[in-house]
Amino acid sequence: MDSIIQNVAIYALPVIFAITLHEAAHGYVAKHFGDLTAYTQGRVSLNPIRHIDPLGTIILPLVTLFLGGILFGWAKPVPVNFSALRRPKQDMMWVALAGPGANLFMALLWGFVIKLGLALPQGGLADPMILMGEAGIKINVILMVLNLLPLPPLDGGRVAVSLLPPRMAHSFSKIEPYGFMILVFLLMTGVLGAVIGPFIAITIQLMALFFGFQA
Repeated sequence: MDSIIQNVAIYALPVIFAITLHEAAHGYVAKHFGDLTAYTQGRVSLNPIRHIDPLGTIILPLVTLFLGGILFGWAKPVPVNFSALRRPKQDMMWVALAGPGANLFMALLWGFVIKLGLALPQGGLADPMILMGEAGIKINVILMVLNLLPLPPLDGGRVAVSLLPPRMAHSFSKIEPYGFMILVFLLMTGVLGAVIGPFIAITIQLMALFFGFQA
């Protein structure tokens, strides 16, 4: 029981901010490129409460965390009206990349938290900072790599739609209604972990070398 409580305490903050800031970044970049939908709904915000989905942000990440495997979860999707963007097809790519970009930024911030924890005397705040920093890096790297998969409606799928020629992009975008079911199927069969696992491991190892901690 103590270990479960400890894991929740360590992972809760990194999970909530990793998922919610990912969504806020989409809204912010969409606003920059002319779509005010998320802004008018109050979703361009660093307040996690505006983005939390009880199932996707809290329950499912905790379940996958304790069962092992790929951490899985989501926040309330930020509404984006792609037709309101100044250059819909081109700007869609930057709106999509904003989420994984936010996760990369947060992973680096958590790396500096580890660096600070390693510089402090052992005990006290040092150990919790290092553990939470390691959790923050792991969570954000997983979400970044997962969302870069070229499968609509994931961010990587939207990037692919943005880059493909119009006719191919239109055909590819038709996968979107089935994208979540495909993703769950890949997760349950272990294919998802086999595909993205090496990319996650390599990225975490590079960050461990850079920030000087044991991955």
